[in-house]
Amino acid sequence: MDVITKYLNIHSKVENEVIDITDQISEKLKELKISSGIVTIFVSGSTGALTTIEYEPGLVKDFPEMLARIAPNEITYQHEQMWHDGNGRSHVKASLIGPSITIPFNDKKLLLGTWQQVVFIELDTRSRDRNIILQILGE
Repeated sequence: MDVITKYLNIHSKVENEVIDITDQISEKLKELKISSGIVTIFVSGSTGALTTIEYEPGLVKDFPEMLARIAPNEITYQHEQMWHDGNGRSHVKASLIGPSITIPFNDKKLLLGTWQQVVFIELDTRSRDRNIILQILGE
C-alpha cells in the first residue's frame, strides 16, 4: 500500500463561493502509479470547507442561503467579540460542514455519483489563497 500526498492551490474571491474541484482532483489521480484506493481531501484553515454537491446554479445558490439561515450575519458571535475580525459566522459554518472528505477511486477515477462533484466552499469574509491537501492511499 502506497501513501502519496498532493496539493491543490485555490484562490477564492468572496464569502460563500462554491468552487468545483472535481477535475483538479481527477487530474492528480491520473498522475499516479496507484490505480485504486481512497483519497482524503483536506483544507488547512478554519474557515474553508469541503463537501459534495450537484454543482449546478440552483444548488450553488441554495447552499449558501441555507448556511445563512443556520449562521446568520446579523447576530453577535463571541469569536468577533474576542478578535474583532468579523468572521465568527465563517468559523461556525466551516465547523458544520467540515474540513475533509474521503472518496474511493478505481482505475484512477473517483467513484462519485452521476451528478456528484467535490466542492470547496470559501466561508471567510474575504478572498483567500487556500491549500487543499490530497492524501492518497492505494495500490
